[in-house]
Amino acid sequence: MTQEVLDGVRDLLPMFRDRADEAENLRQVPESSVKALEETGFFRMLQPQRYGGLEADPVDFFTAVREIASADGSTGWISSVLGVHPWQVALFDDEAQQAVWGTDPTTRLSSSYAPTGKAVVADGGYRLSGKWSFSSGSAHATWVLLGGLVFNGEGSVVDFKTFLVPRAQYEIVDVWNVVGLRGTGSNDIVVSDTFVPDAFTLSMSDTGRCFGPGQAVNDSELYRLPFHSLFTSTITSPIIGMATGAYREHVEMQQKRVRAAYLGEKASSDPFAAVRIARAGSEIDAAWALLMNNLREEQALVAKGEQIPLSLRLRVRRDQVIGTQRAIDAIDELFEASGGRALAEGTYLQRAWRDAHAGRVHAANDPERALKMYGDLEFGHKIEPGMY
Repeated sequence: MTQEVLDGVRDLLPMFRDRADEAENLRQVPESSVKALEETGFFRMLQPQRYGGLEADPVDFFTAVREIASADGSTGWISSVLGVHPWQVALFDDEAQQAVWGTDPTTRLSSSYAPTGKAVVADGGYRLSGKWSFSSGSAHATWVLLGGLVFNGEGSVVDFKTFLVPRAQYEIVDVWNVVGLRGTGSNDIVVSDTFVPDAFTLSMSDTGRCFGPGQAVNDSELYRLPFHSLFTSTITSPIIGMATGAYREHVEMQQKRVRAAYLGEKASSDPFAAVRIARAGSEIDAAWALLMNNLREEQALVAKGEQIPLSLRLRVRRDQVIGTQRAIDAIDELFEASGGRALAEGTYLQRAWRDAHAGRVHAANDPERALKMYGDLEFGHKIEPGMY
């Protein structure tokens, strides 16, 4: 079944490429593109089988994301983000899973995890209020996952949770006017004093230790992987996909390009051009191989019932942030060597250059923090809780 999804996704790539300008103009991916992707089963890849999902290998999921982003960065980005959320919903209490998928297994969710909202303990749950930014693909979702600090009656912070909120209880504010990832529709979410039952919340301290109450009914090894290993890979995979698409277009352009300034020399005959694509290709391949191999290593430990050591979780983060940088370095090199035609509106290269640099500013791609944690552990220092 997973192969059928991958084949279906690849069949859609020309359409995504053709609609890239439309997505930028709309400032969100066309609904018809999302529906076409839904019909392949893509959004159910990480969803529990109990609710019509595939419980697929996350490496296959990220492979599909990479392919989508190689056709259009914005489509790849929201596909990755919307597609990973069923994995986290599977960790919630089954009451919440039933509310999301019980009547419609194709339900999609957006998110904004930064704890910019405030939740106050109430009888049976919490009162949630706040504004969250950068909820990619929110127009294509009917639920949202929101991060928020929990305060007790004395005003002290007692937890950091993810809150699951239905569409009727939040507002989407259109603020997404940007130069890169324009088609992601990453708008603001506003919630005003909404009650969220306890079953519709998930403590980040629990997810940090690879636990969630939903594991009682979803016992697949898939749902025992570290949250941040999957969710940061969700951000880097489409950027590697953008580099992959940029590479393909650059090679095609150079095979056709004639350099007038060099007496009509074919660009593909330039030995320096050959060196550039070799270097860029190696960076892309290295970024992908390390990202996927680390996930494979975590999966192998989970399959044996062993705990994933902190050293591996921090290595995942090390290679994830460096993988993003490698992909962007490759795009930069290819873009700079492509000539003036790469500047034209409608080319994949100029869009990939803008989209990848926009994706680079995501919190998951903060290299210094991730690399410092890895280095501190190597030196034997204490590691404070963070995105690992």
